[in-house]
Amino acid sequence: MPIFRYKAFDYQGNKTQGLISGFNKNAAAENLNNRGFEIISIEDKTDSWELKLLVLINPIKIKDLVVFSRQFSVMISANLALVQSLKIVAEQTENIALKSIISEIAYEVDGGASLSSALAKRSKIFTDFYVNVVKSGETSGKLDDVLNYLADEMEKDYDMMSRIKGAMIYPAFVLTGLVVVGTIMMVVVVPKLTEILQETGSELPFSTKIVIGVSDFLISYWIIAVILVVGMVLGVRVLISSPAGKRWIDSLKLKLPVFGKLFQYIYMVRFTRSMKTLIAGGVNITKALSIVSEVVGNEAYRSIIEESAKEVQEGNTLSSVFEHSSQVPRMVPQMINVGERTGKLELVLEKITDFYAREINNILSNLVTLLEPIIMIVMGVAVGIMVAAVIMPMYNMANQF
Repeated sequence: MPIFRYKAFDYQGNKTQGLISGFNKNAAAENLNNRGFEIISIEDKTDSWELKLLVLINPIKIKDLVVFSRQFSVMISANLALVQSLKIVAEQTENIALKSIISEIAYEVDGGASLSSALAKRSKIFTDFYVNVVKSGETSGKLDDVLNYLADEMEKDYDMMSRIKGAMIYPAFVLTGLVVVGTIMMVVVVPKLTEILQETGSELPFSTKIVIGVSDFLISYWIIAVILVVGMVLGVRVLISSPAGKRWIDSLKLKLPVFGKLFQYIYMVRFTRSMKTLIAGGVNITKALSIVSEVVGNEAYRSIIEESAKEVQEGNTLSSVFEHSSQVPRMVPQMINVGERTGKLELVLEKITDFYAREINNILSNLVTLLEPIIMIVMGVAVGIMVAAVIMPMYNMANQF
């Protein structure tokens, strides 16, 4: 939908400017007039570099979808019409890309399309999980409750991922500092020491020869070094984008020290939380499993969930596949089995989610403490190599006098 930049006087007579979406210039102007603005100028910015830059530096985030769902829920619960609610939320949305998308959805719904079908056309923004939960809300007539519930669940997931990123700042900072200091040492300090050591004519230790060789390579062939680094980054991206590579990396994640257990709990929380939300919304188990397999974010777990969907479709229990998987904690299939037998699967999934959410919080609280020994070992090895390469030849020189 076109985006326009306007300059106008508001109802208090203050000069203001901003961005507004509309199907054409007249529709955007009418919208502004209805809000009490006296228009000075209005320009189409849809294909401008300014708008493209704004969208690039401010993409649609989970937080934006949480706010959208929350505001939309409030509008629906206040008995406003669906189209009117969407238009009001679009006006209140600050993210330009999302503002345009919501306006388009409002137009399609006004034309007779269902909300879920309009959302489904924007699959890059609204996942199958989101669309199916909304669809269940439309069917049951509890759209406001469902939207509020979606906002809660997305907020929990957003908070969890924010905590994980926050916990990774310290180790990332230390390792980045180590690489930067090491590069400066190789490019600036080592060449000066090399001149002194080579003037003595004495035999250099093997570790010193390695450090000098690396230093000479970085100075003389720095372009090749840059190309190698860029190539490694691109190679990893290509590996991740391929199905076989993604499966290998996702399996490797679960075997990492410290992080393996954390990843396992994160995927379990995503699975149980999403399953509970879909079942509560009236989605059948087979369909819910198919949707959750896309949401969980790990190929190893995706295969397990898809296999479980086949088993359920054939009349077997949900827990049957989980019981034989080494990547699923033993407690999960046992509790799911109890939930299936008692008819309280939704409650059991909620309990599992709460349990592993607490475990994730505990691991995150202790993550820095758990990583400190690994960081100290890495730093110790790096410092030890430099000491062995630089101090030992100097010590040998001192002994010669």
